[in-house]
This record gives sequence, structure tokens and C-alpha cells, in this order.
Amino acid sequence: MRKAKRREPSWSKLEGAAREAAERAYAPYSGFRVGAALEGKGGEIYSGCNVENSSFGLTVCAERVALLRAVAEGAKDFRALVIYTPDAGPLSPCGACRQALAEFCSELPIISLGQAGMRREFELEALLPQAFGWPAGEAQGGPEAGGD
Repeated sequence: MRKAKRREPSWSKLEGAAREAAERAYAPYSGFRVGAALEGKGGEIYSGCNVENSSFGLTVCAERVALLRAVAEGAKDFRALVIYTPDAGPLSPCGACRQALAEFCSELPIISLGQAGMRREFELEALLPQAFGWPAGEAQGGPEAGGD
């Protein structure tokens, strides 16, 4: 059986959406704006920005805002993620965002853009090689998940 060819992500559209989202970031405490754009398997783009709160633990990262927006609109399969941080060098997603993204797609290519055109590329699976799954082992599809 032949594996279906995976469509190339719309990198330029994702970059534009992430840059636009970063402009809407609410970051009055850190001044650290972040925008993210997540592409669904059908080519839909879901963007998000970081939203800080004076109770810092309630702050939400741009990547999770984009993910939650996508899920709220019915998407659960994703092709790519672009993160834009105009106030710093390109950064990888934080641990909480990695785990949240891994819930839906462990094989997610990520491009992170930062100041002065700097760019880094990641694979989510390399950033979080053994994501937590419930019950134990289910995320990896191992025998503990009831597989053959």
C-alpha cells in the first residue's frame, strides 16, 4: 500500500499570519510579543498571539492560543507551525506548548522567526521525544494502549 503524499505547508501564508498575530499580542509586562500560525491538514490557518496577565501564571502563549482556536473551530490534524518573535531571536515553543501540540500531532514541522530575519527549524517530535500520553503509552500507540 502506497503512503499518501503529504502536501507542502503554506510557509509564506503562515509567516504572514504569525507576523500579523504578533502585532496583536498583549505583553504589557514583558514587552515580549509572540505570534503563531498553525496550518490545518486542509490548508486552514489558525493564528494566535501571547496574552499576558498580571497574575503571570494565567499568561497564555501564542502557540496554545492558535491551537485552542483551531480546536474550537473543529480542527484536530495539523501540518505546520510558524512562530514569530519580533523582540528576540527565534525561539522554540515552551514545554507546555510542546505538550499541548503533541496531543494532536507529534510530527509537526516548526519554523521560528526572530529579529533581523533570523530563522530556526524544528520538528516537534525532536523537541519532545517522549510526550506524555494518557493512559501511559497511549500517545505512542504501544502495547500498553491496547495495540497488537
